[in-house]
Amino acid sequence: MPYIGRFAPSPTGPLHAGSLVAALASWLDARAHGGQWLVRIEDVDTPRCIPGADPLILQQLATCGLIPDAPVMWQSQRSDAYQTALDTLIAKDWAYPCGCSRKEIEDAQALMGRTRERHIAAVYLGTCRHGLNGKTARAWRLNVQRVIEDLKLATPLAWHDRLLGPQEQDVAKDVGDFVLRRADGLWAYQLAVVVDDAAQGTTHIVRGADLTDNTARQIVLQHALDLPTPSYMHTPLVLGENGEKLSKQNGATVLDVSQPLLALQNAAHALGLPKFSDGASIEQALTECAKAWKEISSPVPR
Repeated sequence: MPYIGRFAPSPTGPLHAGSLVAALASWLDARAHGGQWLVRIEDVDTPRCIPGADPLILQQLATCGLIPDAPVMWQSQRSDAYQTALDTLIAKDWAYPCGCSRKEIEDAQALMGRTRERHIAAVYLGTCRHGLNGKTARAWRLNVQRVIEDLKLATPLAWHDRLLGPQEQDVAKDVGDFVLRRADGLWAYQLAVVVDDAAQGTTHIVRGADLTDNTARQIVLQHALDLPTPSYMHTPLVLGENGEKLSKQNGATVLDVSQPLLALQNAAHALGLPKFSDGASIEQALTECAKAWKEISSPVPR
């Protein structure tokens, strides 16, 4: 099966050092295995997007020699595809409208003695699964337990990460019925990414370890929509001085590409790759990186 990988940044600002590490890892894995590398701009969360960030991101990538092998995809142009997917789930009685606010969900958790962990959404207990009970529909959710039962999916759901090894999650228990379309009318990340990966023919996903927890949800959705499940690999994160993931929200500075070889060398170092040859061009440096990546990365399932 031909390898197709992708890098999918959100245009909430320019790339930073951690973003380049993720981009380079996905590019190297595609090149090391003779595959294609695609770019998707994940601008479905429009309130967080900054005008002009997407062309700047593409320029930063190109300056570092990371050029996609096909036209870039923008999620903001894909609403019809997401609606078709939601309609499919509704027709199968696997999606339902929800009238609960975030505060109501957290309050319900608190009554059960559950404390929401930082950066992790509260588990949805299925309050609206059997009807709105007079509430106004705000969002659409996936009936996870019904999908699992109807498709006879294993519980917990197990999958293999090429770097982290065997993984599993009980999606119904640990996540609950997650959102497909948000209360503000915007499409949820989980639905959009699954639909888009299938549309782009993505066979292998290499991304940061902070997205590991999303994988089981996406696999459930892939089964529900009868879409293929890619191979997954989650790479270590670049951390800020406070020990948390380097991000725009965490004070990450804009990636300086005035010296692209230096930016690439720093990203390669974060991935455990050796120093470039003296005097190497960007093209030569990337070729060396791809060769080194192939030698140290885990095999690609076929």
